[in-house]
Amino acid sequence: MGDRSSKQALFAEFAAVGKVLGNPARLELLDLLSQGPRSVEELADAASLGMSTCSAHLHTLREAGLVESRREGKRIFYSLTGDDVARLWEHLRNVAQAHRPHTELARRAYLGPEDTVSVETDELLRMLQNRDVVLLDVRPGPEYAGGHLPGAIHIALEELPGRLSELPRDRPIVAYCRGRYCVLAHDAVRLLDANGLDARRARDGVLEWRSAGIPVTAGAGAA
Repeated sequence: MGDRSSKQALFAEFAAVGKVLGNPARLELLDLLSQGPRSVEELADAASLGMSTCSAHLHTLREAGLVESRREGKRIFYSLTGDDVARLWEHLRNVAQAHRPHTELARRAYLGPEDTVSVETDELLRMLQNRDVVLLDVRPGPEYAGGHLPGAIHIALEELPGRLSELPRDRPIVAYCRGRYCVLAHDAVRLLDANGLDARRARDGVLEWRSAGIPVTAGAGAA
């Protein structure tokens, strides 16, 4: 039978994880790492953090056991320690969405109006199997290389205005990005719609697909 002190020690371990999650910048880093491994430089740039600040947050996440690092030459790369960490991040978001009213207000302010057509994952997978759709990944290149749905072509959002002619007009285009709280696919579909293409967005993204066990493919792939 455990005594009170051992129980407190156990709950202190749980609390250590919760304490680390109580920081918006660290949550954004987890969100980025749910897309695949990234270097410190890439993470700092994507999260708009200084290198020293980003490194400090990553050190804290590593001390909590949520991320791990490896060195390649002079560069250090970070990754999640497991898919369960990605699921933890997803569950945290779902709880906030379900029980904190201001979460929905913040979501709408960030993602913008509900002016794009969304496609559920089951429907998207059916369309891909039947080759009824062009799947477009609009995330930055390192995230696409870290993991994407098989068959997806890659055009980063910032490149999309100059590459519209590369997209077919005889099939619908479904754009996707990091997940349900990522604005990239919303903005991509708005741009495609404005230029006369049949565009929709995937309701889910790489985070949700990984959490659901849907295979993603790593590597540069199609461009």
